[in-house]
Order: sequence, then C-alpha cells, then structure tokens
Amino acid sequence: MKTAIIALFLAALASPALASGSHAGGHGEAMAVGEPGKKAQATQTIRVSMKETDDGKMIFTPNTFKVRKGQTIVFSIKNAGELDHEFVLDQEDKIIEHKAVMEKFPEMEHDDPNAIRLAAGKSGEIIWKFTNDGTFKIACLVPGHYDAGMHGDVTVAKK
Repeated sequence: MKTAIIALFLAALASPALASGSHAGGHGEAMAVGEPGKKAQATQTIRVSMKETDDGKMIFTPNTFKVRKGQTIVFSIKNAGELDHEFVLDQEDKIIEHKAVMEKFPEMEHDDPNAIRLAAGKSGEIIWKFTNDGTFKIACLVPGHYDAGMHGDVTVAKK
C-alpha cells in the first residue's frame, strides 16, 4: 500500500504542471515533526548558517538542536554560502522521499511552512512548534547537497 501511495505521489509530481514549479501544501495531514508556530509564542531563536566549505562539504552550523516538546522555535536562517541552499525540517523517512523527488525535479521550489530555500547571502526564518518528542532531521535537498553533508538532527525531548 505504501508503495502505491509513493507511486501515485511521484506520478502526480511528474505532471507538466508541477514538474518545474513549486509544491505547496504537500503536507495536508498532521506532521509528526510538529506544526507552524506563531512568532509571539516563540521561546527561543536558533540562528543557523548554511554554506559550502573549501573542501567541498556543505554544512549547517549548528547541525544539531535540542528542543522541548511543546516549544515554539524561530529558526533564523542565513545562507552564508555562494550557492542556493534549503532548510527542510521533517521526519527522516519524509526527508529521504523528498530528496529522491528533488533529484528528479531539481528546479522545484518549496512553499511549505517547514522549508525555506535561500539564495546566496539571503536570510529567512521558519517558526515551528514541536508537538511530538523524538528525533527529526534538517536537510538541504538541493541535489547533491545532502550527500555533501548538509543535514542534521533535531532532538525533541518530552517536557
């Protein structure tokens, strides 16, 4: 059944209307990682830098985070690199599925509250409320970037 759902998802993405555009609202069901938060309810701001290194790696600094269940975080994200980068927050299996789709459609842009794509030198933010405990991923899904090291973990502890 899961394979059929993935196949339908990939087939839908292959339609010409979506192949080179953006995908919005791809997360109609509740997300295990949480939900969009309200800035007024944020209890912490975490500054994240995205960049390439001289030896060819691509990194988030920091790349591991610890937060509490129920906490609302402002991720203040800066692309300090010379290439476009993304910050995508999700479950690891969803990240891997999304990575495969991005490899087929590299020009796809996100319009999801848990993701942001930034050009070199640009900044943005994601405001997120962590409603479940567990370990989740951050990743850059621009083709090749994840494989070059651009991913990390978010550990959400019970209150």
